[in-house]
Amino acid sequence: MGATIFYDQNSEIYGENEPADYVYKVLSGTVRTYKVLNDGRRQVGAFYLPGDVFGLEIGDEHTFSAEAITDSSILVVKRSTIIAQASRDNSVARELWAATARELRRTQDHLLLLIKNAQERVAAFLLEMADRSHSAGAIELPMSRQDIADYLGLTIETVSRTLTHFETAAAIELPRSRRIVLRNRSALHKLNA
Repeated sequence: MGATIFYDQNSEIYGENEPADYVYKVLSGTVRTYKVLNDGRRQVGAFYLPGDVFGLEIGDEHTFSAEAITDSSILVVKRSTIIAQASRDNSVARELWAATARELRRTQDHLLLLIKNAQERVAAFLLEMADRSHSAGAIELPMSRQDIADYLGLTIETVSRTLTHFETAAAIELPRSRRIVLRNRSALHKLNA
């Protein structure tokens, strides 16, 4: 139904307030959506991994910008094509409904995350990324600590301090800055309760 487009690392896929004429599916790589606030701060709205759909909008314009965090292949489909196909094919309509429901759930979870303290936020983020990457032990984070901080509504220093605290407490191991070994998932789950 669409075309596959390759985006280099850190390249824009679409900008805030641009027409929302397309819907996107990550085939490979990782994407972030974000909004730059009036005071210059950046709020990351979501991270999209392979298989995730993004760019679903209620209106005619994008409310966030989207960038490829890593080199990414993205399936791009005209919104009007999906809507027309969904009106003729129940399986497409169900898939569109499911993608919309997943996006709503992701937004609700992110909203709840932002009322937690720093340790709870970082623990929840690590568990979410482990679940989404289907990894029981180690996760390779494609995003930077600044991306994580902007997603969690924290400073980069707070994210780094919290990760160091988790490592000292033997909940995680940090062999490299973006590789995290979950050594004690139950301790992270307790923090995320």
